[in-house]
Amino acid sequence: MTLVRRNLALITGLVTALFIVACASTAEVDIDGTTRPDVDPATLQNIAKGQFGGKRRASIQDPAPLGGYARGCLAGAEQLAETGPTWQAMRLSRNRNWGHPELVDFVQKLSVKAAQQPGWNGLYVGDMSQPRGGPMLTGHRSHQIGLDADIWMLPASNLGLSVSERENISSISTRRASGAFTNSNWTRAHHEIIKAAAQDKRTARIFVFPGAKVQMCKDEKGDRAWLNKIRPWYGHHYHFHVRLACPRSARGCTDQAAPPPGDGCADAQEWVNNILNPPPPKPRDPNAPAPQPRRELRVGDLPQQCAGVLASR
Repeated sequence: MTLVRRNLALITGLVTALFIVACASTAEVDIDGTTRPDVDPATLQNIAKGQFGGKRRASIQDPAPLGGYARGCLAGAEQLAETGPTWQAMRLSRNRNWGHPELVDFVQKLSVKAAQQPGWNGLYVGDMSQPRGGPMLTGHRSHQIGLDADIWMLPASNLGLSVSERENISSISTRRASGAFTNSNWTRAHHEIIKAAAQDKRTARIFVFPGAKVQMCKDEKGDRAWLNKIRPWYGHHYHFHVRLACPRSARGCTDQAAPPPGDGCADAQEWVNNILNPPPPKPRDPNAPAPQPRRELRVGDLPQQCAGVLASR
């Protein structure tokens, strides 16, 4: 019996190591448009993203986002079904179609509204969170507590895509002039879907490229209060990024500070102006220390409860 247990342990360790190596083989673009380098597989086992990235299922706990969007984890996650009446989850090999139940509900309801737009039968849903949240093996710094979701700009006209097709199909870019303006792929339907997402009371922020925010500011003729939640950010022209506020019952969850008051249109225009006419670079202080690479998060850097999330069945 002891020999069987030892063999099972060896097999489990081997499978986990192979999974980590496979997931670590590709670097991805981060939220700020930079590419994060690959990490040595041996190092992965000692840092948070290696441990959270190796979990294939949610913890058997009550749902709870723990910590902040870029430093936390997720207990009791719910999986968004791979295919629903008005959505499909994309890139299933990443296993990132998990979130807090509020996020899953949000995505499903937004997809129904998207299906009412011409040319859209629903939504293609990109990255949400890993099964237990936490830092991801590749890509985002956020998406750690199950309250972030990337929604593709590509109209979801075909909701019968196979697993293979979902791995190989690409979204569409909606920007031109490096993000200063929208291109011909941008439609009023994009405006209405993002508006519907912003008008949901649970939404804290939506990240889009600056030109999209400016275009929405120009096109919106009604109530403009929702525009406050639309925030310009680097990239975000193949998808828009929805961030929900912490649910009221989530005591261990840390909200981001609220956006400044107003519709934020002047701020977005300033982003565009800086794209078209970049300001001169600030002179570097010769006495300033050289910039250091960001240290990888350890489990101990996350809220204390996150160790329990990892250890849970």
